[in-house]
Amino acid sequence: MRTRLDAALRRLAAFALAAATTLGSVSAVGAADDVLRVGSKRFTESYILGEVLTQTAARHGKAEHRQGLGNTAIVLAALQAGSIDVYPEYLGTIDLEILKNDRPTSLAEMRAALARIGLGVGVPLGFNNTYALAMRGDTLSVATLSELAAHPELRLGLSHEFLGRADGWPGLARRYGLAQQPRGLDHGIAYEALAQRQVDVIDIYATDAKIRQYGLRVLADDLHYFPRYDAVLLYRLDAPRRFPAAWRAIGQLEGRIPAKAMIAMNAAVELEGESFAGVAANWLAGGGGGAGAGHRSALMAKLFDGKLWQLTREHLTLVLLSVALACLAGIPLGVLAAFAPRLRQPVLALTGVLQTVPSLALLAMLIPLLGTIGTLPALVALFVYALLPIVRNTCTGILQVPPGLRMAALALGLGRRDRLLHVDLPLALPVILAGVKTAAVMSVGTATIAAFIGAGGYGERITIGLALNDNDMLLAGAIPAALLALLTQGAFELLETLLARRRPL
Repeated sequence: MRTRLDAALRRLAAFALAAATTLGSVSAVGAADDVLRVGSKRFTESYILGEVLTQTAARHGKAEHRQGLGNTAIVLAALQAGSIDVYPEYLGTIDLEILKNDRPTSLAEMRAALARIGLGVGVPLGFNNTYALAMRGDTLSVATLSELAAHPELRLGLSHEFLGRADGWPGLARRYGLAQQPRGLDHGIAYEALAQRQVDVIDIYATDAKIRQYGLRVLADDLHYFPRYDAVLLYRLDAPRRFPAAWRAIGQLEGRIPAKAMIAMNAAVELEGESFAGVAANWLAGGGGGAGAGHRSALMAKLFDGKLWQLTREHLTLVLLSVALACLAGIPLGVLAAFAPRLRQPVLALTGVLQTVPSLALLAMLIPLLGTIGTLPALVALFVYALLPIVRNTCTGILQVPPGLRMAALALGLGRRDRLLHVDLPLALPVILAGVKTAAVMSVGTATIAAFIGAGGYGERITIGLALNDNDMLLAGAIPAALLALLTQGAFELLETLLARRRPL
């Protein structure tokens, strides 16, 4: 038993060390390579513009699209950390949300403020995608936001980012005296919630393709609360110098995308089922907004597309590495908690508290701390969430070892280390393994959040499905994740059965 345990621990340590070395090498190479990295937020228009920028730059060098990086806070942290070089943004968001100005300022003032943090703004793309509130055309006769204040019974469903933005709901409610208590909704499902009469008013972007499809009435901003949200590029100041040819090509996009073309591109994705890359390529080729004869792919086509193996590999890597590292830290912590009663509750409490930190909040904090997006912060987050079951089960398993066996080991002259390796850990192994199984199965599901910071995995399909309210795309990510969780559960149960057969009676 000791031989098998020692060998397993050595393999686990070697695996984790190799993984950490590989991740460090990848991070170092990534920071110094010649790839222009384009970011985008998690909504249709940002995905499309990210593809337009990436494909434009790729004609003059290497370019990569880190798509769907979540909300403004996450993508901005990625830009400041150097994990991306540029992403499409809007002047109103830069002015009020990023720079925290209490009133709209000039472009020159914005540039001066951004330069102090190593960022620049430029290349206005040609359209203004302002925020607005909209409601069904058959709901009352409200036409302006001032009139909305007279109807507190109306139910508002607003995107989570809009609810917290400096230029969003708090200021809007104060300006117009709105007394409604809005519900938080993902932007991708807000239109359907409105159509199904679950809410009466939602926040929209002026270039949303679904405004006309659903026959919505856009409420006039009669007190002029919202600033202009002209689409521009927010970039690192060193990007033009590092990628001169690509940047000259990107600069030629200035003023070339009118609102009509942007609405057409959004419609091609959301209503006709075209891919982000296809729509962007068609527009760059001069084909207008759409990408041709659009059709929404069936579930099986999305499930077994060319990226299935790549996403599976990314997902497995995250799960295996995080659980391996959690074992290396969690088992010693569990042993410490078992043999040091004074430390037991602090150790268990700490690992328990770490698991209660919201996943997206943890990822957002890790990006500036680690200076990167992608695998590394996702791995740290998954490691944190995997600790609790491993620490708790290790502690429980060791505490359940009969005291008589410890007395016998002591009588045989075994020291603490030998008693731990010969008696405590072998007898606690089934309980420890159950904790590792729980951590692994949980990690399979939790790893889907990795896509929000560009780490890939099955969550990539889920984030796209949420952005487009595409149930087939959601299932194409959720089904493989569920199957992998079942396979993980089965593999551990098989291992437990084999260990039980080999244990002496």
